[in-house]
Amino acid sequence: MPEIDALFESINVRDLLAGHDLNDPTTPLSAPDLRLLINRLESHSLRIKSKVQSYLVAHHSEFSELFSTCQDAVSRTRLISDDVSDVLQLISDRPIDVEIRSVVDEITEKTKEVKLKRESLDLVSAIVGICEALQETKEALKGGRFRFAAERIRELKVVLRIGEEEEGEPLAYVLLRNEWSDCFDEIQEVLAKFMESAVRFELDSRKLRIKLIVGETTGIALSTVLEAMEVIGMLDYGLAKAADSIFKHVITPAVTHASTFAAVEDSSKTSGEITEATLKLDQSSDHKIEDVDGEAIYSGILKVVKFICSSLCFGNVTWIHSFGRLTWPRISELIISKFLSKVVPEDASKLADFQKIIERTSQFETALKELNFVSPSDAEGRLSRYAEDVEVHFASRKKIEILAKARYFLLQCNFTLPQELAMRNSSFKSDGVDVNSSKHMVRLLFTSEMCVVSEAASQLMHLVHKTLEDVCVSSARVASEFYHAARDSILLYEAVVPVKLGKQLNGINQAAVLLHNDCLYLFEEVLGLAFEYRSSFPSSIKEYAVFADVAPRFKLMAEEVLQRQVQLVMSSLQEAIDGADGFQDTHQIKQFESAKFSIEQVVFSLEKVHMIWEPVLRPKTYKQSMCVVLESVFRRITRDILLLDDMAADETFQLQRLIHLMLENLSSLLGSLKSADDASRPLDDLIPSLRKTRKLAELLDMPLKSITSAWESGELFSCNFTRTEVQDFIKAIFTDSPLRKECLWRIDDFSQ
Repeated sequence: MPEIDALFESINVRDLLAGHDLNDPTTPLSAPDLRLLINRLESHSLRIKSKVQSYLVAHHSEFSELFSTCQDAVSRTRLISDDVSDVLQLISDRPIDVEIRSVVDEITEKTKEVKLKRESLDLVSAIVGICEALQETKEALKGGRFRFAAERIRELKVVLRIGEEEEGEPLAYVLLRNEWSDCFDEIQEVLAKFMESAVRFELDSRKLRIKLIVGETTGIALSTVLEAMEVIGMLDYGLAKAADSIFKHVITPAVTHASTFAAVEDSSKTSGEITEATLKLDQSSDHKIEDVDGEAIYSGILKVVKFICSSLCFGNVTWIHSFGRLTWPRISELIISKFLSKVVPEDASKLADFQKIIERTSQFETALKELNFVSPSDAEGRLSRYAEDVEVHFASRKKIEILAKARYFLLQCNFTLPQELAMRNSSFKSDGVDVNSSKHMVRLLFTSEMCVVSEAASQLMHLVHKTLEDVCVSSARVASEFYHAARDSILLYEAVVPVKLGKQLNGINQAAVLLHNDCLYLFEEVLGLAFEYRSSFPSSIKEYAVFADVAPRFKLMAEEVLQRQVQLVMSSLQEAIDGADGFQDTHQIKQFESAKFSIEQVVFSLEKVHMIWEPVLRPKTYKQSMCVVLESVFRRITRDILLLDDMAADETFQLQRLIHLMLENLSSLLGSLKSADDASRPLDDLIPSLRKTRKLAELLDMPLKSITSAWESGELFSCNFTRTEVQDFIKAIFTDSPLRKECLWRIDDFSQ
């Protein structure tokens, strides 16, 4: 009703109060304004009512039709409500939904039963089919149709899912699998027997026979047997025994007796058909020719392989591959061990001559690949690789030989000197023997002194020098092996000799001082190796070739061995001096004899050490070591005598005799020390206690005043006597008296 809408929209309060200012919302309306507004609103209301009435009258028919339609809709709604009520009443009286559900469940159950019966029928049909197939397989085996039987076996393997068993499978499948296994074992056994009877080697006649027709009653082609084995996947198993026999009786002689090996092929025919192939092994008449380049070996093996490929494998690539897999690894190892490893050159200069063998080896492997005996994709270039790596094999062999030789030198050496060297004097000539030409005499590199060493050390360094000379003229790979061989040989001395001489090092003997000299010699030699050879080494070796880390070990070992010997000698001498019981009561015969025996033991031990050390040690080392030992002896004897708190006159006389006896017996030893080297330093300076011992012998029969004067003059002090020692010595010899007190006071009052 657009007219009514327009009428309502035309009512505007502002228009009804047009005469009043309504812009200010805070201005209140007056009573006249409100009455005016009410009147005008009533007038508008009457006008609206009139308009609405006029509109309804004008559209009476439309409103009547609308109300009629609404009444019809209400009536139909009531009818539908009644129908729904009737249906609900009917359902509540009889539950039809239960009946419908029951029918649906019954239909579902019947459907499942039908499906299950259909599946069972299919299973039974499959089982029957498998049983029939197994029966056909057995009949085919009996009838000699091996190809057909093998194909059936292969098909049934897939059907029965052999190797893919699952839990809960029908029992029939388990039984069928067992029956299939029986069939497989049977055909495998039959085919294996055929192969065994087909390939035989006769030892007496030296013939390899391959029957092309097998079977006692019905002749079966060998190719058929091989086809059946291939189908069921037992080709490697079936050929294994034949391959082993051929390798043992045919291929092995072709390698080990190549110079006398000759193979002759032959065949037998029946009714114009070849039924047997034969390979006869004859002795070659030209057996004196040595196979230096492998031509006889490779040609002999190649002839055997060609015979196998044609007569046993019938040119079938798969069969040839199978036979090759079974035999080639052993053939290659046999060729390497019996031929290639033995013709590796002994000398680096002959490596170039090995090139011909490398070429023949490569040609041999290429021929085998063309025959499909060796797979091209396989890493079967093992022979060629071995031959091409001849430098490595040569170097490896030489390294083993070098280390074995070094070990032999060290273990065989007994670390003793020849008689003429052991008895020599301080010069290097004895009984006309030129020791400079001896293996035991060497000149030290840095000190230029002559030094006696063991034969093992001399031979070892000769071997090391020769090896390093080879390093300088060898290729990088060979040089590396030689360098490590030289270094390991040196270290071998450190590892072997101290263990070998373990017992000797715990005693006083020549082997120990020889070890000292060896270590000193090795120290200087090893230290000089880098200076001598490094500039000539291949550039790749220079990066890591070093000997400086090895040399200090021998220097340290030399010092330790010598110090240990000195300590052992000193310990032995101290024990001998202990037998003198501090040189007490020597005026008694028994005590004097005991002290004398102790002195004689000391002298004997020193002479023994002198005989061991002097011929071996360098003069300077001998002199220094012996002076250390003598110093310990004289210091101990003088100390023991000076510690005596009471000495009778006879006792001083006997002590003096003992000292003179010792000095007299050691005169030759002391003389050898004076002439040991060219040093001008007096012996008394090297052995301070020697001067003190001699002076002590004088003091034992010297008057009291003379002793006091000797102290005041500084003579006793220069002989390393202390004030306390002199005073105690006077108290032990001289009885208490005014003179002794005066002398003791003078000694105490006098300062050096």
